[in-house]
Amino acid sequence: MAPRLQIRLITWDVKDTLLRLRHPVGEEYAAKARAHGLAVEATALGQAFRQAYQAQSHSFPNYGLSRGLTSRRWWLDVVLQTFYLAGVRDAQAVAPIADQLYEDFSNPCTWQVLEGAKATLMGCHRRGLKLAVISNFDRRLEDILVGLGLREHFDFVLTSEAAGWPKPDPRIFHKALQLAHMEPAVAAHVGDSYCCDYQGAQAIGMRSFLLTGPEPLDPVVKNSVPEEHILPSLSHLLPVLDRLEGLPPGL
Repeated sequence: MAPRLQIRLITWDVKDTLLRLRHPVGEEYAAKARAHGLAVEATALGQAFRQAYQAQSHSFPNYGLSRGLTSRRWWLDVVLQTFYLAGVRDAQAVAPIADQLYEDFSNPCTWQVLEGAKATLMGCHRRGLKLAVISNFDRRLEDILVGLGLREHFDFVLTSEAAGWPKPDPRIFHKALQLAHMEPAVAAHVGDSYCCDYQGAQAIGMRSFLLTGPEPLDPVVKNSVPEEHILPSLSHLLPVLDRLEGLPPGL
């Protein structure tokens, strides 16, 4: 008989695992631009944001903390570059939009809790599991989680800004285990990123669960992740834990 799985801690990614934006980034940026008298297509802003975010993340990883930036300054620069790439060259006109967008994305109303998130977290608590967050988010995350009624489910929230390292750096996972007073063998991580979440946690000896959603899996990911580690939705986690731990369903 295979040894029973003994999980005592589950750590969670947040964005696109427990929360998501109510509206696409391009639509949020376009709406705020219109409020300031600028007409820019949402589609163009969405494409420009992806380029600006990737470039900023490459040049200044983890909010540029090691280069003297703050996370707020990092995001303001992303917004300015997004509008520049979308054809708005007047940085002075974009500056107040950037300030407002930073505040808007700090507001819990901009976010929504994913279906099944609260029920799954409550089910984990009923099993006596310790829960925590490991997220590549900035200092705004705590207030967002409080505003959405999720903060109470977690013993602690560890962001990459606070830790000093982003996932998949093993140091942020080790820091979380240290805070939880747990060993990797009794811990699992849930997230939607194959690289940052699934591989990052596995690399230090934690068990990983990959939240995939309804979309077809990338063949590389599909061939690399055992079926029992794949979660088509959050509601699949508790039954998977039951099977792995050899418990009767629903206990």
